[in-house]
Amino acid sequence: MPTTLTLQIPDRIYRPLQKKAAKRGKTLDQIIIEWLGNAVTDEPDDPLLQLAGAFSSDVKEIGKNHDRYIGQELSDVHE
Repeated sequence: MPTTLTLQIPDRIYRPLQKKAAKRGKTLDQIIIEWLGNAVTDEPDDPLLQLAGAFSSDVKEIGKNHDRYIGQELSDVHE
């Protein structure tokens, strides 16, 4: 069941939103709901991210490949 949300949006944000909606052939509501939906689904649900920044490392792409590194370490330890 949808919930109604009332916002006070400053003109400096409202006008560009209106233009963007019109350009895409959508309503302002549709654009805002789309953006809000993306905002809540873009966050990864990964409990290991709580440890982000807790350790120093020479590995530069740990954020992208952390599962691979953890799997490799587990494999090395249990061989």
